[in-house]
Amino acid sequence: MHTKLGETQILKALYDCAVKAALPSNVLKSFLPNPPKGRTLVLGAGKAAASMALALNDIWPADRPLSGLVVTRYGHIPPLAHKGCRIEMIEAAHPVPDAAGVQASERILALANGLSKDDLVICLISGGGSALLTLPVEGLSLEDKRSLNQSLLQSGANIQEINCVRKHLSQIKGGRLGIACAPAKLVCFAISDVPGDDPSVIASGPTVADPTTCADAVAILSKYKVQLPPSIQDALVNGFFETPKKGEAFQHCEEVQLIATPKQSLKAAAELATSMGLNAYILSDDMEGESAEVAKVHAAIAREVAKSIESQEGFQFGAFKPPCVILSGGETTVTVSKNQKEETCAKKGRGGRAGEFCLSLAKELASQQRIWALAADTDGIDGIESNAGAYVKPDTLTRASLIGLNTSDFLARHDSFTYFEALGDLVMTGPTYTNVNDFRAMLIR
Repeated sequence: MHTKLGETQILKALYDCAVKAALPSNVLKSFLPNPPKGRTLVLGAGKAAASMALALNDIWPADRPLSGLVVTRYGHIPPLAHKGCRIEMIEAAHPVPDAAGVQASERILALANGLSKDDLVICLISGGGSALLTLPVEGLSLEDKRSLNQSLLQSGANIQEINCVRKHLSQIKGGRLGIACAPAKLVCFAISDVPGDDPSVIASGPTVADPTTCADAVAILSKYKVQLPPSIQDALVNGFFETPKKGEAFQHCEEVQLIATPKQSLKAAAELATSMGLNAYILSDDMEGESAEVAKVHAAIAREVAKSIESQEGFQFGAFKPPCVILSGGETTVTVSKNQKEETCAKKGRGGRAGEFCLSLAKELASQQRIWALAADTDGIDGIESNAGAYVKPDTLTRASLIGLNTSDFLARHDSFTYFEALGDLVMTGPTYTNVNDFRAMLIR
């Protein structure tokens, strides 16, 4: 290795590089459309919506009109962003929606009405937009929507399934915002946080045709045993909440540009690792499944690579040649059991899917001396806590045991935040103002 950085410093540098590669200020300029004859209206939602709006404001011609409204998560407006920005930025709750999200959605939908064919709408979409663009169908209350979101998030459903349901119970998602913008030309700039980078899934595809159906949503709710109010369930079963499909209605808004993706960020991190004298490998940019189970697969690979270093036979494990960094992305899940849902708040575990991955990885690695790891969300927030993720080190289990932490117990109650906080191994970044989903890196000396 050519670098003199310590192991955790290397891992953090790779994470920072991945985030930097997805920052709107670094990627948006090359996608800029020409100003229209009429107005340019900016609408948007997501964890990166404010930073996207700020980047667009900075590069849009000063002598051409620009206005609009975007909604982002609380605390995700960059410092001083309001100063001189022509696009209004407001905040709402994520991942469970609140009244501010409803008000923002109503205002965004109202702004989309009354446009002409000479106008241009630039829609700025990123992960988190599904919860932030909350405008329930008639008859579904905000409290019902909040309960539904919470149940889906804890059910183990993947993001495609969750967003399928969200689209069919919304007045703005699943292409409905796109329809409202007609006849203006609509260009959507999206930062992908979903496996496969499908625009119809990112923030529940508010501006694109929806390939899923009411029947799909009903099947998902049945699969995970999530209940709706009877009247809403009946309407969904009867197809009354069907979303707009591809066709005439979308001829004005078929343009979607992915300005940042998980793969781009992983490639940037791999290039940095190579410059440090490490062999770099990307497992996948769209891994899904239970965080704890995905960690077991990663641990098995890392153990074998580490063993090959120590083997007197001198063999190499597959394509992985140490010293190396093994990278992966995607969106894993954490399923909370019914019993855990019914526990009091004081007993519930704290932490998100990155922390859960690290807990399971530490347990499976069982104090391997050549392996370090980091798992963190690229938006800087793991679940609803203040950390982005956590580190796993060769002495993680030993240090945990010395202060009375039972790794299996913490894993069973999904309490990764408390565990890694006690060890001083949380990755703390604050909001990064972008979001290309999970980032995982294992360093094998």
